[in-house]
Amino acid sequence: MLENLPANALPRLLRRTTLSAIAVGLVGFVVALVVAPPLAALGVVLGVGLAILNLRFLDHQAAQVELRGEQSTKAMRRQLGGKTAGRLMAMTVILVAVVWLNAPLGIGIVSGLVLYQIVFIANVLRVVADHGGM
Repeated sequence: MLENLPANALPRLLRRTTLSAIAVGLVGFVVALVVAPPLAALGVVLGVGLAILNLRFLDHQAAQVELRGEQSTKAMRRQLGGKTAGRLMAMTVILVAVVWLNAPLGIGIVSGLVLYQIVFIANVLRVVADHGGM
């Protein structure tokens, strides 16, 4: 489905996702300030920021793989998968430590990451639907 999208759809998707995630993160921040400890609100902002940073790392990494020229699909997947898995493993270890040390902050970060994923999926579905993929 995604391979049938025009070349300019992905940068627009990433830009729209980032802007939407920032807006949703700000709303999440305000809601968390009202219903949770202030550290949870800070965690929501940090979670959304970490998710955006992770997406930027992935985008940069994918661009570097494309620039290396002719490579097999299997080699490209292995290269992207290893670095991505390592980055997600490091984030998970750090997040578990933060939850253990300060639960409101850790749960806020998890909430921010979840909010970002929801926004990302909604934006992908919108782009695919706009291009007749569903």
